[in-house]
Amino acid sequence: MKRLIWILCFIPLFSWGQQLKELTFNETTHDFGLIKEVAGPVEYNFEFTNTSGSPITITNVRPSCGCTSSGWTKEEIAPGSTGFISAAYNPMNRPGPFNKTLTVTTTGQTKTLILRITGQVEPKPRTVEDDFPTLVGAIRVKYRAFNMGRVFNNEPTVKEFGVYNAGEKDVMFLDSVIAPPMISLSFEPTVLKPQERGIIKVSYDAAAKNDLGFMSDNIVFFTNEEGEDSRKSFSVYADVNEYFPPLSDEEKAVAPRLLIEDRIVDFGKLTQGEEVQAQFVLKNDGKSPLNFRKTKSSCGCTVASMPKMDLAPGETITMAVAFDSKGRRGVQQKSVTLYSNDPVNPVQRVTIKAIVEIPNNE
Repeated sequence: MKRLIWILCFIPLFSWGQQLKELTFNETTHDFGLIKEVAGPVEYNFEFTNTSGSPITITNVRPSCGCTSSGWTKEEIAPGSTGFISAAYNPMNRPGPFNKTLTVTTTGQTKTLILRITGQVEPKPRTVEDDFPTLVGAIRVKYRAFNMGRVFNNEPTVKEFGVYNAGEKDVMFLDSVIAPPMISLSFEPTVLKPQERGIIKVSYDAAAKNDLGFMSDNIVFFTNEEGEDSRKSFSVYADVNEYFPPLSDEEKAVAPRLLIEDRIVDFGKLTQGEEVQAQFVLKNDGKSPLNFRKTKSSCGCTVASMPKMDLAPGETITMAVAFDSKGRRGVQQKSVTLYSNDPVNPVQRVTIKAIVEIPNNE
């Protein structure tokens, strides 16, 4: 009797296990190996046999990402018949290894089946157009702007930008440069032969700028090219910060320290045209006087009002930030950046949020 009960218990478990194998695949993982990005999409067919006693239909094949497409046998697959599921991978702009899956569901299986494709994409060789996509006269550059990133006012920041002569004649960089006093340029070499690469060096003197925050300036330099091609107009971007030398633990203990309570104010839903005001509590939590160098709003719709620019140790003030929703709609997130002489956190930010709705009668 015990033996019979054991056999009866085993039968449904065995049947359930077989049910997961109603479709028998030649393989469930395919490795494409090394493929070339320039060669375009690759495709592989996973072939299977219906090893169950009933017809089966594949209801869906879901790729793990948009770069993997699939097709499959659409008609009903009779017992003993074969079918396929195709997997295609497009390597364009996807260099490096890949590991993607296809999730298969059918009318017969109680669980989904996972197919997998793997491989390694060899990146396409870089061209001059890839490295220098922007054509300005006969020269190519990456962007029509020089981004200096974060610069400090203790010394000039120098950054190099690549340049390429795409023309058929020598390009000479002339001495004439139109730029603000804090920006200077140099060229290496000064004469660029056809199909030769060079460097444009940009020097940014933040002390001469005498300001803080994100800066955008225009510059113009000239070459020996004919007509308007001689004039090269570019933008220069820089995030100007005050320099604070490294401090010892003892110096930090007596330095000014800006503490901001509740950095985010969310107004929720506003009606377009409504004006609101947020209050931010600022405290000098340090041991020395705190000085606010500057406040800078992210847009003209947000205005900060600071009652005073100097705080004694332990002193607290309230900064008001007004937001005008006129002309705005949808989700709004605006900020005010505070620059101070807190040597540890000299740049801090407060944020206001709102959802601006248009009145129903408009």
